[in-house]
Amino acid sequence: MRNTWIIAKRELLGYFNSPVAYVFTVIFLLLIGFFTFMMGGFFRMDEASLAAFFVWHPWLYMFLVPAVGMRLWAEERRLGTLELLFTMPVTVTQAVLGKFIAGCIFLAFALALTLPMPITVAWLGEPDMGPIFTGYIGSLLIACTYLAVTGMTSAFTRNQVISFITSLVICLLLVLAGFPPVTNLLLKWGASGSIVDLAAYMSIIFHFDSLQRGVLDFRDILYFASIATFCLFTTGVALKNRR
Repeated sequence: MRNTWIIAKRELLGYFNSPVAYVFTVIFLLLIGFFTFMMGGFFRMDEASLAAFFVWHPWLYMFLVPAVGMRLWAEERRLGTLELLFTMPVTVTQAVLGKFIAGCIFLAFALALTLPMPITVAWLGEPDMGPIFTGYIGSLLIACTYLAVTGMTSAFTRNQVISFITSLVICLLLVLAGFPPVTNLLLKWGASGSIVDLAAYMSIIFHFDSLQRGVLDFRDILYFASIATFCLFTTGVALKNRR
């Protein structure tokens, strides 16, 4: 576990020693503010709620998180430091977990900078803090899941652009899986009801909506954890094969 935290610390310092952290944070805050107030009609809703705030998170993360995570392993391979990393007394599992933990901490930091939003809502009205609390949990789970997906695609290529596009497509599929046009298309193709229900269950929006309503269901947590675990495992397998 000590080696994992050493890798995480190294990676976290790498974020803040480059423009990546600052550019990501500024763009994220600007975009989430624009979509919440200008597109989401935050003030027009006339209620003490952050529904107009959280609804944009899966879509914004879809572009921003792959932009941050595409360098996780692709950059190591391009610079030739991946071989150097594995000559150290560090296992592949420790390296994968260390980089993932560092990315999650960074994303949590960026998300924490939006805390003035619930503070403002609490000052203007009397919101139900339950949905706000679970909404933040769901938002962080989505970001970390996208990061795990991007880490997996980054492990298969040294080209960061390919990693970005591939992870973007996978994240988009996870979002759109339960949308009516997709489920209707499956029904049109003759898919059974159980397959359609499974497709709907695989949608990130389906589980995030539950968390936005203030329902902290273990099945939703398990859904995000399962995808992240699968992606981390696949990342480890890909790196071990290259090692």
